[in-house]
Amino acid sequence: MTDVAHDHPAQSEAVEPEHGFADSRRLTGPNRWYAGTAVTLTPLGPAAQDGGVHARWVARVQAACRHLGWPAPQPRVLPDVHEPLLLFAAPDDALFTATEVSEWAWERSAAEAAEAGVTGVAGFDLAQDLGDDHSALAVFAQRAAAEQRPGQRALQSAAAERGLPVFIDDEALSLGAGSGSRTWPLDDLPAVADVPWPALHDVPTALVTGSNGKTTTVRLLAAIAAAAGVPAGCCCTEGVFVEGLALDGGAYSGDYSGPAGARTVLRHPTVELAVLETARGGLLRRGLAVARADAAVVTNVSADHLGEYGIAGVEDIAEAKLVVARALLHSGTLVLNGGDAVLMAVAARMPHVQALRAAGRVALFGRDDEHPALVALRQTGGSTCGVRDGRLLWWHGGACADLGAVADLPLTLRGAAPHNTENIAAAVLAAHALALPETAIRLTLSRFGAQALDNPGRLERWSHNGATVLIDYAHNPDGLAQLLAVARALLPARARLGLLLGQAGNRDDAAIVDLARTAAAGRPDRIVIKELPEMLRGRPLGAVPGLIAATLRAAAFDASRVTLQPDEEAAAHALLAWAKPGDVLVLPIHTTAVRVRLAQALQAGQTAVGP
Repeated sequence: MTDVAHDHPAQSEAVEPEHGFADSRRLTGPNRWYAGTAVTLTPLGPAAQDGGVHARWVARVQAACRHLGWPAPQPRVLPDVHEPLLLFAAPDDALFTATEVSEWAWERSAAEAAEAGVTGVAGFDLAQDLGDDHSALAVFAQRAAAEQRPGQRALQSAAAERGLPVFIDDEALSLGAGSGSRTWPLDDLPAVADVPWPALHDVPTALVTGSNGKTTTVRLLAAIAAAAGVPAGCCCTEGVFVEGLALDGGAYSGDYSGPAGARTVLRHPTVELAVLETARGGLLRRGLAVARADAAVVTNVSADHLGEYGIAGVEDIAEAKLVVARALLHSGTLVLNGGDAVLMAVAARMPHVQALRAAGRVALFGRDDEHPALVALRQTGGSTCGVRDGRLLWWHGGACADLGAVADLPLTLRGAAPHNTENIAAAVLAAHALALPETAIRLTLSRFGAQALDNPGRLERWSHNGATVLIDYAHNPDGLAQLLAVARALLPARARLGLLLGQAGNRDDAAIVDLARTAAAGRPDRIVIKELPEMLRGRPLGAVPGLIAATLRAAAFDASRVTLQPDEEAAAHALLAWAKPGDVLVLPIHTTAVRVRLAQALQAGQTAVGP
């Protein structure tokens, strides 16, 4: 359903209106398709695949935008795994009206197909309610005029003249960021002359995205800021944190890796630096909440969440992640994984990324300091960070800083976790872009990860009755493969490897099969399959565990080494009960509450394992 409240009569009737679309929404910031705001709609039914109806929708959108005096909308019809996406650029102060224009244009075009005798295409209530095109355009003109807020526009213009960021949601507008911000209700905005402009300012801001490693990189950057004495705020899939503490006693716990989390951090009155995890979902469903950033990191890309919001493959994931580059200031730095072939290939064909590269505003990291992409960038004076002969080297302006032996950095588990070496390298480059001092970078790298709860839910390492327990998120095949590789590196001879395995229901069958195949390839001695009753997301109970079990059987994995449990916590405890001294247990935990209880139990009974 649409994310806006409609005013047309059909929505006030007792009978549910018949619509020919789903997921009509506003993109309230820079996004994969446009540098500014836009709207998107997913059409339904046979007409969704009809090119003639698509063409009518485009023509109607263009005509409506001309009538309303909006800039050229650049309508697009994009193929999708299930249904196409219809998109067009729209003014930021008329997005509600723009969604209704899109919906009407689609339904009226589909209704014309029905009138022309196209089978399987029905008329829809919205198209009928608004009447002919002339009548509909008159309604939209009224709605667009009512939606506009001249006071808001004046404040935005005044902020732009002063180089200040603006954050707007459905209830409030903020000028400035962090300690230099002020926020007002949309219904009670001040006049430009009444704003305390001298008190407003921006704060250094980093955006962190990617398929894996986002939260770890965010936490590293926040820890570096803390070591430098800079009050930092961050948001991630675990919540919102200010100066290392959960905001409002944990009131903002859970997944805050989208625009809501970003705005919460950037409106906090004590924040002097912001680190914002920027996940795929928010980028695709809403666009960026931030239009100004000093650093943007893309950790890597892998196949995950395919089939949603126009994402058909890994290259689409890369395009979506690289949206963060649109927010960079002229002095901002884009930090990319130079060893990720897909990411680098997609970046090479994106004009806004190449403009940054030409301006010397791209830095590269990787596991191999001598990777050709890193070497080539250094030859032009660019910044890189990678590993050579077991040492982490940071290059900038032709000079090299040796940050120490990788095995001495706690987060790498004595070198057993090379993916964390990449996260460290990314954080080093982003910290430099945020003007954080090298002394704080070195101090943080020397100690972050030494305690299990430095990075909760991300490669937590505990001891349980002589066994090593690794608690992680590992929500996709690449993440699981990395975690299993770490476990193998830690596994003593003749000890056993145990694995907790499950998946949320919103992944398609292929993704779940890939995850199970990755598990089988890791050759664990025991797999406990978990049900996730709170994450069924449209699937019936037992469907995901059944698919995992069937995939393990097809991979010739010994069925006697597989058990099933009805929930995540029971599954984790079953694996803990199975363990013997020397064993290594891999526990990918999806549920924060379960992870917290497990960590508390392990902490109460045992000692966290050091690096």
